[in-house]
Amino acid sequence: MALIKSISGMRGTIGGSPNENLTPIDIVEMITAYGQWIIDQKISKKVVVGRDGRISGPIVSSLAVNTLLSLGIDVVDLGFSTTPTVEMAVTAENAGGGIIFTASHNPKEWNALKLLNNKGEFISAQDGQTLLESAEKRDFDYASVSDLGKIIPSKDYIKYHIDKIIDLPYVDLDKIKSQNFKVVVDCINSTGAMSLPPLLDRMNVDYVLINDEITGEFAHNPEPVPANLSYLAHKVVEHKADLGIAVDPDVDRLVFVCEDGSMFSEEYTIVAIADYLLKHKKGPTVSNLSSSRALRDVTKARGCEYYTSAVGEVNVVNQMKAVGAVFGGEGNGGVILPDLHYGRDALVGIALMLNHLVDEGLSLSNLKKKYPDYHIVKTKIQLDVNTDIDAIISKVKTHYADENLITIDGLKIDFEESWVHIRKSNTEPIIRIIAEALSEAKANDLIADIKNLLDE
Repeated sequence: MALIKSISGMRGTIGGSPNENLTPIDIVEMITAYGQWIIDQKISKKVVVGRDGRISGPIVSSLAVNTLLSLGIDVVDLGFSTTPTVEMAVTAENAGGGIIFTASHNPKEWNALKLLNNKGEFISAQDGQTLLESAEKRDFDYASVSDLGKIIPSKDYIKYHIDKIIDLPYVDLDKIKSQNFKVVVDCINSTGAMSLPPLLDRMNVDYVLINDEITGEFAHNPEPVPANLSYLAHKVVEHKADLGIAVDPDVDRLVFVCEDGSMFSEEYTIVAIADYLLKHKKGPTVSNLSSSRALRDVTKARGCEYYTSAVGEVNVVNQMKAVGAVFGGEGNGGVILPDLHYGRDALVGIALMLNHLVDEGLSLSNLKKKYPDYHIVKTKIQLDVNTDIDAIISKVKTHYADENLITIDGLKIDFEESWVHIRKSNTEPIIRIIAEALSEAKANDLIADIKNLLDE
């Protein structure tokens, strides 16, 4: 069991003891600190909330909502929703912030509080630290009975979200409709089941849904990576579909499966969509240090500049704003289009990818062949309370002292034709080791070298 308190919120397993798991006490303390921060901003005493399909969602949501009400904060409760939808609803409601109750790709025993500012973006590192300190001090001040907050009726923000996507100048609805696409969608028993169908209906896409009951009993490990998508691949071939679509439980990560059942690769989601967008709008792109070099290559081929950031959506967004990027994302399938909002968004990614396929006149597998053939391998090492992360990083850094080292987020060793990145996860008690090379064997060798070094 675990509890991770970080500058971006709180994530943990349900049950067990306070301060070791995500318990009611931990939730109330963090939400109280967040609510008081909202009040201190003096922008709006209104917060938008929404949740994914997790079993613990109603309990976590109820605890948080009632805590906000007890602070005198009004709440717009979207109920079942997606992370990008909540982000967009914050600005539409002129709210002071927002919360999504989701542990993203983590298994069903996990849940989390994703905390947003009044721009519908993840709170800054500085604000996150303020919340952690406030929660620790427990210097709380709740509202009197005559000043309690109220629940504000919610609009259909899924429809609002989809309308904004369809209105984008890069989405040619008539073109997409004329293609009569057929797709298979893995909804992973969460809110993709109620957000993707209306988008696909608007685009005249024929679809088959799998794992489409919102039960929170995930049919497989909910992270949309190849190891978990074999059934989707099988169904794509069985139904002779043009492609398969997989999302995570809160619909901010997007992965495709080719018509032949092969994986398009989560890393190439942002690569292909950037390639499409840069045909229509020139400008810089950004991805994090653990994402494929293919985005760099595609961006430069379009005559634009590419930049990197530390891992984490807030870091990617900050770098995008700093360089005026027109597109960004993370290699886990996280598409960020500033013209819509500064957040990872699977829904807009689907619309842009379908448009891209129409324009190119290619199957998804043939589209993949257009891009640089990099191979990325991801692994992890479980941590315990005695693990000295700094010592691990220092040991690797010393060994590779003569190479190009990037230290803004863990340690990335950047070779001429490959790279390996070692860092502590923000969402799980693990160390991630990610390598990319021109062959899978070479990437595996890079990871093996790191592991062997750590075992010495």
